[in-house]
Amino acid sequence: MLTFIVKRVAFAILTLFVATFLAFVLVHLSGSTPGGVALGQAGTPEQIYEYNVSVGWFDPWVIQYGNWVAQVLQGNLGVSLIDGRDIADDISKRLPVTAALAVFGTLLSAILGIVMGVTAAVRGGAVDRFITVLSGILLSLPAFWVGVLLVYVFAVQLRLLPATGFVPFDVNPEAWARSLVLPVITIALTSMAGIARQTRASMAETLTQEHMRTLRAVGTPTQRIIYVHALRGASLPILASVAIQFIILFGGSVIIEVLFALPGIGQAMQVATGSADLPFVQALVLVATFVVVLVNLALEFLTRTLDPKLRAS
Repeated sequence: MLTFIVKRVAFAILTLFVATFLAFVLVHLSGSTPGGVALGQAGTPEQIYEYNVSVGWFDPWVIQYGNWVAQVLQGNLGVSLIDGRDIADDISKRLPVTAALAVFGTLLSAILGIVMGVTAAVRGGAVDRFITVLSGILLSLPAFWVGVLLVYVFAVQLRLLPATGFVPFDVNPEAWARSLVLPVITIALTSMAGIARQTRASMAETLTQEHMRTLRAVGTPTQRIIYVHALRGASLPILASVAIQFIILFGGSVIIEVLFALPGIGQAMQVATGSADLPFVQALVLVATFVVVLVNLALEFLTRTLDPKLRAS
């Protein structure tokens, strides 16, 4: 087990280095320079050149990347080229917004998706077909369209929830919760279908296995067979689907954050990319990659713990 942990942690660290170096290379190939972005149209070619020299833009890429890694290890992600704000401080304020969206969106979509999938696998027949069709419809719905529809109904017509904006938890917990309701529901409605389909497939396969027939033969209650033995047996693929959903939501929440005017990581990435704020882009890639690697690492450890075959290997 110790060897497995060491190998996985080493691979996770290597993944971080590879992803951030690729981002570093793409930033340098983008055609923008720190001087051109920071000084803008007001800067002369000479001023832009001097600025680029001062930040080491023309140094070998390996040296630049090494210097950047050394700064990151010291907790320094640099400053924005646009307004000079500290990047680490800005990300620390935005991270809870995206994390809340991803966590609550994944949790709600997992609950709804698992309930739908288990119901489809157990009931079968018309119920199974209805849930399958409903899942197909939900998979085809654009998140932006669903969000606009929810805003129109619950914010414009019923005036029950705010249409846009975000209130920090430490300012007003109730307003914080209200500002997250519509984004989280939007995420859940467009994400639960994939989990439902995976749950349905895993449960259907598990319920046909030999030990399930044995449990029925010895008189085990149906509810216990379904919600204890079968669901536990089908849990690994479902767990993987939920983890993947969290990764997708964390890294791809830009549409939701822009639609509901939420100051999260996705919105920051859109702004930083559009304004060619190179240090900010690279820092955001680092944060997103770190979260993805961390979730994958946790999933591997959990899978190995829950699966007796992997645990024994």
